[in-house]
Amino acid sequence: MRSRYTAFVRGEIDYILDTAAPELEVDRTDTEKWSRDSAWLGLRIIDTERGGPEDDDGKVEFVATFSQGGQEQIHHELATFRREEGRWLFVDGETPKGQPSQRSGPKIGRNEPCPCGSGKKYKKCCAA
Repeated sequence: MRSRYTAFVRGEIDYILDTAAPELEVDRTDTEKWSRDSAWLGLRIIDTERGGPEDDDGKVEFVATFSQGGQEQIHHELATFRREEGRWLFVDGETPKGQPSQRSGPKIGRNEPCPCGSGKKYKKCCAA
């Protein structure tokens, strides 16, 4: 994963294509544009599963931070790799499922007074 990130930073598109599984259809033009038009700010590995010396597959959850058009962005992915003839190949990537959000305060009923202090029912005020 780190070597592919470095290839994006350096614009080494051939390496990115060479380390993609043969069944993937990677658009060279789009990959070059993303690599070239981004200011790469960092890579953080969140978690790994398998992918050791004795494994033939593995997963890496990572966050790559970059800037495009002056806007900082993140690319959060769970990437799947497999080993073929001693080389690790990128197979697939998906957006990890986020943690369920939890309400920080008590639930406000539709017919309760609005917490904004208007005196109206919540359903006729801020919930409208």
